[in-house]
Amino acid sequence: MVSAALVKQLRDKTGAGMMDCKRALVENNGDMQAAEDHLRKKGLMDAAKKSSRPTADGLVAITTSADEKSAAIVEVNSETDFVARNDKFQELVREIANIALVTDDIMDAKTTTGAPLRGEMDTLISLVGENISFRRSQAVRVESGVVSTYVHGAICPEMGKIGVLVALETQREFDSSKLNEFGRKIAMHITAANPTYLCQCCVPSEVIAKEKEIAIAQAVELGKPRDIAEKIADGRIRKFYEECVLLDQLFAIDGKTKVSDAIAAFNKDSGYDVKITGFTKFVLGEGIEKAETNFAEEVASFIK
Repeated sequence: MVSAALVKQLRDKTGAGMMDCKRALVENNGDMQAAEDHLRKKGLMDAAKKSSRPTADGLVAITTSADEKSAAIVEVNSETDFVARNDKFQELVREIANIALVTDDIMDAKTTTGAPLRGEMDTLISLVGENISFRRSQAVRVESGVVSTYVHGAICPEMGKIGVLVALETQREFDSSKLNEFGRKIAMHITAANPTYLCQCCVPSEVIAKEKEIAIAQAVELGKPRDIAEKIADGRIRKFYEECVLLDQLFAIDGKTKVSDAIAAFNKDSGYDVKITGFTKFVLGEGIEKAETNFAEEVASFIK
């Protein structure tokens, strides 16, 4: 019987996955040195080193419940697009998306095989030779309606570079395919127009105050009287809403109507009373600084 303390000791020493450490110790009757040699032969000791390397590539993935009332979006990063196209990496991302649909405790969860997710991730790091990291997740749910989805730049079903979830609520009977078709158009609009807020009342008052303050200061700097500066600021706020608030944006699908008017037109044609109650957008690698790599130095590091 191998103790947990011994497994942890080998884990801390080698950086290999917990399950890999346990198997190595069991197969070598608890002999620490033999277990370490076993991990080296299997190429399972590099995960710790790789875990410090930056990950700005990977996949955004979406999964949807059978009743379409909930969906989850996740971002899992790798160092290169090459790994993002690896079947085993995609299987791991799909597992993580399925987990995100039912719990927020992603990294403490187990996969469908019963294996700890952390261990599976460490094993894959050793297998593909790159760092892999779970970055974020978000689940969206509705009481009555659907959560529509869209993946942009998909390299396989429901996985790509950008993902969007849109919550559409309605209290009337509805055709889910018809509602999802409209919801997908809204999700595509969000991908293109990149709104920050759902509606005007969702914008924090301090954000509006700051925008107005800046607009007035700029107008005064140009020599405008205070009353004119105030009017200019009001115009600036209207422009802010049109740029940043989903319902006030020009609908990208037709380029003619506001999103709020597009929803009203859909409700009139369908007889529904659809309201958008929320949305989430993930862009792969957003905010991550991608390290510049000298290819010759990288190759040299592998042969040292």
